[in-house]
Amino acid sequence: MDSNLPCLLLFVLVGWVESSSDNVTRHFDYCVLGAGPSGLQMGHFLSKARRDYIILERNAGPGSFFHKYPRHRKLISINKIHTGRQNPEFNLRHDWNSLLSDRRDLLFKRVSSEFYPPADAYPLYLSLFEKELGLRVRYGVDIGRIRATQSATGRSYVLTDQHASDYKCSVLLVATGLWVPQQVEFVGSELVEGYESISTDPDDYRDQAVLILGKGNSAFETAQSIMGRASRVHMLSSSPVRLAWQTHYVGDLRAVNNELLDTYQLKSLDGLVEAQLEKMVIVQRQEEGRRRSGGKKTEKKKKKKKRHLYLTLNKYIQNQEERNRSDATAEELPAYHIDNFSMRKPYDRVIRCLGFRFNFSVFDSSACPPNSDNAKGRLPGVTAWYEGKSTPGLFVLGTAAHSRDHRQSAGGFIHGFRYTARAVHRVLEQRYHGSPWSSTKLLTTQLQAWILKRAGEASGPYQMFEVLGDVILLRGSQCEYVEEFPVQALPQFSALSGHEVSSQGLIVLVMQYGKKKIDYLGRNRAETDWTKAWKSNFLHPVLYYYDKLPTEEEMKLRPSGWPLPRPKALHHMVEDFLAEWDSPISHIQPLRRFLEHCVQTDLRAFYAESCFRWTLTHREPPLFCQQGYLKQQGVVHDSQLWQHAHDAGLMPTEQDAGTSGADPAFPSYLAHTGASVSSGLKLDL
Repeated sequence: MDSNLPCLLLFVLVGWVESSSDNVTRHFDYCVLGAGPSGLQMGHFLSKARRDYIILERNAGPGSFFHKYPRHRKLISINKIHTGRQNPEFNLRHDWNSLLSDRRDLLFKRVSSEFYPPADAYPLYLSLFEKELGLRVRYGVDIGRIRATQSATGRSYVLTDQHASDYKCSVLLVATGLWVPQQVEFVGSELVEGYESISTDPDDYRDQAVLILGKGNSAFETAQSIMGRASRVHMLSSSPVRLAWQTHYVGDLRAVNNELLDTYQLKSLDGLVEAQLEKMVIVQRQEEGRRRSGGKKTEKKKKKKKRHLYLTLNKYIQNQEERNRSDATAEELPAYHIDNFSMRKPYDRVIRCLGFRFNFSVFDSSACPPNSDNAKGRLPGVTAWYEGKSTPGLFVLGTAAHSRDHRQSAGGFIHGFRYTARAVHRVLEQRYHGSPWSSTKLLTTQLQAWILKRAGEASGPYQMFEVLGDVILLRGSQCEYVEEFPVQALPQFSALSGHEVSSQGLIVLVMQYGKKKIDYLGRNRAETDWTKAWKSNFLHPVLYYYDKLPTEEEMKLRPSGWPLPRPKALHHMVEDFLAEWDSPISHIQPLRRFLEHCVQTDLRAFYAESCFRWTLTHREPPLFCQQGYLKQQGVVHDSQLWQHAHDAGLMPTEQDAGTSGADPAFPSYLAHTGASVSSGLKLDL
């Protein structure tokens, strides 16, 4: 018997066991699909809550999208390191790349200090984030099929990878981003190059005429790279250019990419044209050119075929089914009919830069979310709390969830979806683990200072303006402050947050831009008069007061452009050039009067002497005096004097005062008395 045979049998047996184990279904409470920024962000929240989860990534490392895109390797997300402030929450307003964590040092500035960083820096940052937080990521798992199953225990999702191994989870969190190139089918589209595969060497475009389809950042990024080499660059899409500094939408054309606007307006060969891509045709015509084949004077001239691409319209193409579409006669070109046709000259190359779409192909019919109603159906349709419509238990994170605020806010970008991911996690904690949305309990006399603090430093509502807002639950002498709730889900607030709304109502704080179209560089672009705060054009806080939760019907019928239905009372805090809403006359006093209207009580701060006079002359002193002065805060600690005042009826009981000043549920860093509570002085905590 061969002595190597037992070893061979053992080797085969071990291999069989390992291959069999690959087909075992692995069970998790949460599966996160994708290890990009949104997937790792959710991984942090799940890890912090000690949940059973796994992150599945098809590539060998995190953030693989950034290894290829943007093609010309410069990010347009702001990396502003120096703000003059030490407040980490405030600094996140101007750091568009860092993810949220409890580590103050785990920020993007560790890998790059450039204002517009190189794209290669982002996978490096994500690797640091994953390793230093110890996130559970499994690389090399390429999920090819996702299906839903129903059992006695409820609905589950089964993910099958390239090795036919299954991963089963109760909740599926899809964080795959957008990476499938968006294409438009038209006659001749096979002659068009894609943004995903073009050369990024400008010398490859030397003295060439180039037509770019699209007018977004990828199109202008490409144009800016080649305009110094190309003979002319034309850009075509169905809509005109949208400038981010005019629309306030970060996905529109950014100034860092818009140099071609200069060469167009100053008439230096480049240009922009509007036309519907579906109606155009790209045709190829072979034209003869000449080249010299040697260095001698008596060299022989040889003919060479040079490809020219012409743009025409499908209405000029005759008998398309009966002839070769790649060739066209002169009569089929627009210049034959309109001699001043803008794009009558031929092009050497046509490049498609139309963005990306969500990959729906991995979902079967039982698990596939529907296409969104907006964004040309490129995104999955999700609810206001980012759960797939018709797919309970499947949530969409990151750029793919941008259909909720497409062309409105920053939900399609890192500095926006890091907050929506946190909102989704809070929904999951309430729904599956009975943990209510985190909140802060305040005395009503503290509310004004807390609102001013949030307006001055909070990064979530600032970045996700008109989408995430702070909800203030009024409860008499107390209130409860719930941060960063998706305002479009307000009708479902109690079910999603675990907090009930009392008969006293609620206030919602959101950040908004003005809705009026103005000259954003004109002389009258800003409003400084606090009596006309509702005319503010730039980002500013707006407070909505409701005596009860708005209904789903009211949310659907809200005025056009409004994030919320019409409230019982509305207050705009006038826009501020410094984005610091701490001015006593323009900001603080109008806010106090609005809050007093909502809570129906005096919210002014008083010195001890004034509280003493109020107590002697009024049946019910102001709330500030009830919660401060009459709680022995301001009264000399003399037990006999205190007992005398109590026997005389000057000291209300606990029931009269509403709450004890020693209640540990209230923040210790907001004093129950003192001018700082209601004066609105900036608290840089």
